[in-house]
Amino acid sequence: MATTPNFHNETLRRPNGSGAAAILAAGIGAGVLGILALASDAIPAVNHVFQFAPASGDLSGVTTTSVIIWLLVWFGLSRHWRGRDVNLLPINLAALALLAAGLLLTFPPFMDLLEGK
Repeated sequence: MATTPNFHNETLRRPNGSGAAAILAAGIGAGVLGILALASDAIPAVNHVFQFAPASGDLSGVTTTSVIIWLLVWFGLSRHWRGRDVNLLPINLAALALLAAGLLLTFPPFMDLLEGK
C-alpha cells in the first residue's frame, strides 16, 4: 500500500536569498537616486556630468546612473545570496530606510532645506 506524504506536518521552505537581494537592491537604488539628485542640484560640476540628454537636463543622467547601479547591485547580491537563507529583518529595515532617504532627498522642499536655500 502506497503512502502519501503528509504536507500538513511538513514545512516546505525555499531559500530567500534571491528575494532578499531584490528588496535590498531596490532600497539601494532609491537611496542612490536621492543622493545623486541632491548632488546634481547642489553642485554645478556634478549637474554638468549628469546631463546625458540636453532636453531633460541632469535628470537623464541621475536616473540612468541610478538604474544601472540598482541592476548591478541586484545582480551581485542575487549571485552572492542564491540558494541561501538570510535574515530578512535587517535587510527589510535597511531597504525601508534607504527608500525613505531616497524619497526625502528627491522632495524639493527638503532638498532646499539641506542646501540652505
